Amino acid sequence: MSASPQPYQPIDCNYYDRLEAWATLHVDCKIDYYDENGQQQEVTAIIEDLYTYEKVEYMRMSTGIVIRLDKLIAVNDIPVPASC
Repeated sequence: MSASPQPYQPIDCNYYDRLEAWATLHVDCKIDYYDENGQQQEVTAIIEDLYTYEKVEYMRMSTGIVIRLDKLIAVNDIPVPASC
């Protein structure tokens, strides 16, 4: 993975806890996010891992997709709050 092109904006701490719960329960999640080109995408998958790399938080999905958490729009139709 290369260094992040823009500064990382941490997501809401309570929302992170929600992501961890879905990951622990192996729930299929509908995830809306912006890809590396800024295009809105949607995927349904299980959250396999939440991790930090070079001070940026990521989510790895069962589909193999890796999403920067500050690129999330909504998970299971619950919007990501603006800040922590």
